[in-house]
Amino acid sequence: MGATGELALPLPGGGSTRARWATFTRWAQRDLSLARLGEGHADAVAILAELGASADPAGDDALWGVWAAEPPGYTLEARRAGAGWLLSGVKPFCSGARVCTRALVTAREGDRRRLFAVDAGHPGVVPRPESWPAAGMAGSDTLDVDFDAVAAVNVGEPGAYVERPGFHHGGIGVAACWYGGARAVANTLLTASRSWDLDSHALAHLGAVDSRLATVGALLEEAARQVDADPSDRAGTARLRTMRVRAAVEDAVGDVLRRVGRALGAAPLGHDAAHARAVADLTVYVRQHHAERDLAALGKAASATRLSWEVA
Repeated sequence: MGATGELALPLPGGGSTRARWATFTRWAQRDLSLARLGEGHADAVAILAELGASADPAGDDALWGVWAAEPPGYTLEARRAGAGWLLSGVKPFCSGARVCTRALVTAREGDRRRLFAVDAGHPGVVPRPESWPAAGMAGSDTLDVDFDAVAAVNVGEPGAYVERPGFHHGGIGVAACWYGGARAVANTLLTASRSWDLDSHALAHLGAVDSRLATVGALLEEAARQVDADPSDRAGTARLRTMRVRAAVEDAVGDVLRRVGRALGAAPLGHDAAHARAVADLTVYVRQHHAERDLAALGKAASATRLSWEVA
């Protein structure tokens, strides 16, 4: 991926957002684990540019990760050390834990969330090799990582990581990866329709899948247009837009997985290694959408907003 220059992508909001997301989709259709790593690097580059960080992600051959998950039960603490910072604790779900050379990492200074840049080769950065025993997304090298007094460079003000418009733009970039994974799974059904004598039930599933994927593609096109028209989110619509897109893509992914499985049965899951891996990877990756919790947040935001579809 990096050797071919594919990691050099336009930044979101610069007029080529759709091309950026289309690249994520193409990567994901090829391999979801590689797409996870590529999207993470591209997101880190965008974050550093948006927050005006002194680190130059394009200045060397670095592969960046964004390690920002903060589920219950894990703590990564930041403390000042002279003019710098030291990070100690455990960070979960670090994609590219053993392959990334740099990482943007969220850590807590008391109750404040800060973002830091770290050298992933620091001796105090120690991935836990057995912390991802699952088959799904195994190729993304997503592990828990121990930090022991790791030197870190502060990036932006406290809270800036989640408060910037690009946080929401990046959330749609992840959904573009989900979309690519769904296309890969659906392609097995499409190929079967051209090789086998599918019955009307299987063809009905293909028709529904085609409709879903076409709708999601159009949704991503429109979202990219809106991001490029208002990259700084002056209209204050970025959060609602992102929640809508992610919810729609997550629902489409679930429908594609269900319909392809019902149409083709166990045969491709048992005999087609690429398809089985795509299904396993996508099932895990799409769970970055937090199901009903994210839908409830969308509902709350919609309730507080004047919506284009509501009856006057």
